[in-house]
Amino acid sequence: MKMHLLGASALAGAAGLMITGQALAQTTPQTDETAVEALVVTGSRIPRIATEGPAPVTVITSEAIKAAGFNSVPDVLRSLTQNGGETQTQQSSSGADWTPGAQQVDLRGLGPNHTLVLVNGRRIADFPLPFNGKSAFTDTSSIPLGMIDRIEVLSGSASAVYGSDAISGVVNFNLKKKADGTIVDVTFGGLEHGGASSQRVNVSSGFSQGDFDLVIGGEFVNQKPLWAYDRDIQDSTKDAPTARARIARRDFLRMDPDAEVYIDPGRATCATLSKLNGGSVEYASRPGWGDYDADLDDYGPGYYCGSYSSIGYGTIISERKSANVVASLNYAKTDDLSFFADISAGYSRTRQFQDVLNWEYQDANGSEDGIFYNQFTGALDLWHRNFTPEEMGGLSKGYIKNVSRTFSITPGVKGSLGGGWDYEAFYNFSQYKSSISWPKVVTSKATALFLGAQLGVDEDSGYPIFNADPARLYRPLTVAEFNSITARTTYKPVARQQGVSFQVNKADLFTLPAGPVGFAAVAELGKQSYKLGLDPLATQNYYYGLRDADGDGSRKRWGAGYEFRAPLLKSLELSTAGRYDGYKYGGNSIDKFTYNGGLEWRPVKTLLVRGAYGTGFRAPDLHYVFAKEGISHPSGTDYYRCRSEEPDEEVGDCSYAGEGLVKVRLGNAKLKPETSKSLNYGAVWSPIRNFDISVDYFRVQLDNAVLDMSLDSVLRQEADCRLGKTSAGTAVSASSPTCVDALARVARNPLTAAINPGAIATVTINPINVATEKTTGVDVAAHYRWPTESFGTFNFGLTHTWVHKHTSRQYPGDPIENQLAYDSGFYIPRSKSTGSINWTLDRLTLGVHGQRLERLPNYAEDGWIKESYLYNATVQYDLNDTTRISLAVDNLLDKGPQRDPTYSGYPYYDTSWFDSTGRSYYLQLTHKFGGAGGL
Repeated sequence: MKMHLLGASALAGAAGLMITGQALAQTTPQTDETAVEALVVTGSRIPRIATEGPAPVTVITSEAIKAAGFNSVPDVLRSLTQNGGETQTQQSSSGADWTPGAQQVDLRGLGPNHTLVLVNGRRIADFPLPFNGKSAFTDTSSIPLGMIDRIEVLSGSASAVYGSDAISGVVNFNLKKKADGTIVDVTFGGLEHGGASSQRVNVSSGFSQGDFDLVIGGEFVNQKPLWAYDRDIQDSTKDAPTARARIARRDFLRMDPDAEVYIDPGRATCATLSKLNGGSVEYASRPGWGDYDADLDDYGPGYYCGSYSSIGYGTIISERKSANVVASLNYAKTDDLSFFADISAGYSRTRQFQDVLNWEYQDANGSEDGIFYNQFTGALDLWHRNFTPEEMGGLSKGYIKNVSRTFSITPGVKGSLGGGWDYEAFYNFSQYKSSISWPKVVTSKATALFLGAQLGVDEDSGYPIFNADPARLYRPLTVAEFNSITARTTYKPVARQQGVSFQVNKADLFTLPAGPVGFAAVAELGKQSYKLGLDPLATQNYYYGLRDADGDGSRKRWGAGYEFRAPLLKSLELSTAGRYDGYKYGGNSIDKFTYNGGLEWRPVKTLLVRGAYGTGFRAPDLHYVFAKEGISHPSGTDYYRCRSEEPDEEVGDCSYAGEGLVKVRLGNAKLKPETSKSLNYGAVWSPIRNFDISVDYFRVQLDNAVLDMSLDSVLRQEADCRLGKTSAGTAVSASSPTCVDALARVARNPLTAAINPGAIATVTINPINVATEKTTGVDVAAHYRWPTESFGTFNFGLTHTWVHKHTSRQYPGDPIENQLAYDSGFYIPRSKSTGSINWTLDRLTLGVHGQRLERLPNYAEDGWIKESYLYNATVQYDLNDTTRISLAVDNLLDKGPQRDPTYSGYPYYDTSWFDSTGRSYYLQLTHKFGGAGGL
């Protein structure tokens, strides 16, 4: 019998503790009565007896998940000390904008797209929308927690075994494939401070008849939302830690763009709006944005109509309803031949609320400065509106909705070829399909409602002319009017992954003096595709604040690899693997050979000294390759006109600094693979049967990482090429490939143009291979099991990851940046730790699980916020052999987000690491029907 197991560390059953060295004892000869079955360890395809290998691996069992009080897959993964990167949560604004309802894992902080996620050792389809609109990733929230048998985490580059994507590591979710009777789990959850009640039902069962076995299970989740207005620390702008941020939201605002001051609506005007936003709109002010006061030599307060509490219209936890079903079938026709199939299907519906809709004037080109010439007042004007729940007809109109369907099937055959050769062949298909909709303001309809018809263009300013009575800004909309200027934009993205695989292995290809040499080989052929399925209107300037880039494409891939494991001495074992992969896409093709090697030395049976070196790669993301035209409106410096027309001015003082321009972004079919190198070495020591400790050094370096071209660099190069020299005087040839490219990227208005002759019209950029990133550090894990005669069994566990360095460089010539510095712009911890204590006596089990997060940079990036701690507690009692009741209390001490006195941005804490849910309770009842044994 062969099991798929990642290997190194394990959370020990219900104890939930890290085990890193218990496999050492398994290297000694076994009697027939105590023989240990061979395991297929993730990171290798060769069956082996010892679960420890040359690279450290963490295993988290389903019992450990329950013992630690985790209630979602993202919660489990966030507890991993190796998971050190910032990822999107249910509160993240970037998640709501780009990937609503999805969550990621980021091993070693190198980005979610550099962690390979597998289910049952096989690839699954990516989330169908790209992370931050650029790169692919796997949605871990779509994996059913209750159907997990164990999670296996291998850190480091593993492309020599798995191919593309395994740069920072591999996370493998093994779902349940065994059932004895029918087990039903029912879980009820709630928060001490209200909101977000939940129910989860898990059912698993099996059927056997003759040579046929079927295991089937399902998970059904109903999660209610938690609203920001239900938490005192973020239900009002008065909760902000800085005085400048403790002002009302500017819900009804009029501004003089020339003087850059607010136009006072008057207290009486705001009084007519006081019933909006739940009766919270008032006459409010912002210091320094009013008229100039000559006596004070300063600007006075700027007045507007606004609300302190309207900031609380957002969800902390999304509403979610989901159903997932998995099945595993096996038919053993003979002892040497069996057929199998793994099938999974899922449905989820999430609803989250990011914020109320808002509006300012936006022209046909998508410019968002909001300025127009108002004929009614004879001056430039700017209006801003945040719409209220009363105008919307209720907050339900503002939900971001995601309906997703996932499906995977893997039919295959496995058996023996004779002579000790085993094989497995299978076809794998996986699809992730969604329908995602956002509420949006329709630009032209809102403009017509608020401003009326455009009357031309002002000759002096160049801004469009409207004749708009300012009283219109301060009149609430009826629900019918709101409906007339809004619509839902719906994307229907889909991602697919499919392929065939054939692999063979032989535990004793030949024999060396120290023992047999193991061998495995694999060949794969596959295809991957995606289609964003954007609303066509979203690729234009139809919706306010939205112009997206569509994309669709596919690529074919193939790969072939080998592995050897050889005992060089009785105490020394060598492992090596190599793999060659090829990809074809967009008229381009790439190929890459990767390899790894590892050594395991056991000078005594209680000590393992190990080390491994590996290379990795990631084929270019499909959206990096196939992205269609996307338009944005940043500002940039026209270095050519600054240097040619105002050569004596400093660049910052030049008239052409900070020019508004149009940036055009396209995909790049000529991208090369990102590459990596990883090294680990360390030791596992188990001096007694019930204790082990492991210490491992790691180093991962990522090269040729993909980033968008620098807009500023393109503009500098264009100036050099037009002028024939750099700003330092070095000669530049306009016919060089660099100049030909730069001059083609920057398009300028004709010199005969009526408006802005010679000015930059558009700059075209695309992603390129340019960046490097490197991280080094140490992983530590320890476990101790203490059985007593009268007081039960105690289990203690500890894991710790300490990052020595994490550096990066975006472009050649840039300085190397320390991502662990508080002013680096990165919010990642130097260290993370977990610890647990569990006690079992007869039918009772008690446990405490703690997590520590080291200090993080503060919001102002001029210092640190303190380290934080989070504790969960669990109690489990078996009423009898078939019935169990469990209670988990998460955030036992009811801790809120770590305080940051400089965090002036809502919700006033870092949502990548913290939330304000508070203490939560989960009561679970488990019952087993039928079967041979107990739970």
